[in-house]
Amino acid sequence: MTPNAQGALLALLAFAIYATHDVVVKFLGADYHAIQIIFFAGLLSFPLATTMLMSDRTDGHLRPRHPWWMALRMVSTVITGVSAFYAFSVLPLAQTYAILFAAPLLITLLAIPLLGEKVGLRRGLAVLVGLAGVMIVLRPGAEPLSLGHAAALAAAIFSSLASVIVRKIGTEERSVVLLLYPMMANFVVLGLALPFVYKPMPVVHLGMLGIIALFSFVAMLLIIMAYRRAEAVIVAPMQYSQMIWAAIFGYLIFDETPDSYTLLGAAVIIASGIYIVLREGRAKVSENRPVLESRSRPETGTTPRISLLLRRRELAERNEG
Repeated sequence: MTPNAQGALLALLAFAIYATHDVVVKFLGADYHAIQIIFFAGLLSFPLATTMLMSDRTDGHLRPRHPWWMALRMVSTVITGVSAFYAFSVLPLAQTYAILFAAPLLITLLAIPLLGEKVGLRRGLAVLVGLAGVMIVLRPGAEPLSLGHAAALAAAIFSSLASVIVRKIGTEERSVVLLLYPMMANFVVLGLALPFVYKPMPVVHLGMLGIIALFSFVAMLLIIMAYRRAEAVIVAPMQYSQMIWAAIFGYLIFDETPDSYTLLGAAVIIASGIYIVLREGRAKVSENRPVLESRSRPETGTTPRISLLLRRRELAERNEG
C-alpha cells in the first residue's frame, strides 16, 4: 500500500472517530449546556495534552511575542468551542457539518487581509460558489433561522480566524505557547461561567465525557500519522467523509433525515472546498497555503491544535538531523 493510501485510510478512520465524538456531544447536549460539556471534556483531556507539551525541549519563555493576536486567537477558540458544541446539540448532524465545512472558504477570504494572500479568479469563484452553498443550506427567508444556525456559522467563522492567526504568527511563536494558551483560556473562561449552567451528572454521563476526550485525542493522533505519511492534498479532503457518518448516525440514532436542500448545499460547499485544497496544492498558486496548512478540525480548545503538533515534530526532527 502506498504512503498516500495509508494516509487516506488513517484520515478516514480519524474522521469516523471524530463523527462518533460528535454524536456523544449531541447526546449530552440534550441535557447539559455546551459550556459544561466542553469544560469537563477539556479537563479530562488536559493530562494527555500536558504530557505532550512537556516533551517540548526548546529554550524560551511562555510569554507570547504577539499578545494581541494571541488574545484574539484565544477568544476565537473559546467562541468556536461553545458555538460548535451548541450547534451539534440542537441542529441535525448533517446540517451542522454542512455549515462547518464552509471553513476553507472563510479561511481563504480571511487570508487576503491578514496574510496578504493573493486569491486568483478560480479560487475566488470557488469561494463565491461555496458561500452560495451555505445559503442553500440556510435558506434565509424560506426557513426560520435558529440560534443553532447562528452558532454553527459563528463556529465556522471563528475557527477560520483562529487558523489564519496561527498561520500569521506561527513561525515567530513557540509551539508550546500556541498550544497552551487556548486550552488555558477555555479552562479559565468556561470555569468562570460553569456555576451558572452546571447540572450534576451521573456516572454514565461522566463516562461519556471521558469518551469525548479519548476519541478527540485518538483521532488527533491518527490525523498526525496521516499527514506524516501522505500529502496534505490527499488527507485534507477526507474530512468531508464526516457527512456520510452524519447521515448514518443521524438516521439510526436521532431519527434525522437530511432534506434535499441540505444535501445540495453540502455538495456545493464540499466541491468548492475540495477545489480550493487542490488549487492550493499546485505550485505557485498560493504562497501561504492557508487551507492546506490548517490541518485541523474547528479548534475547540479541548485538545492541542494538530498543525502545531506537526510543526513542532518537524522542527525537532530537523534539529536532530
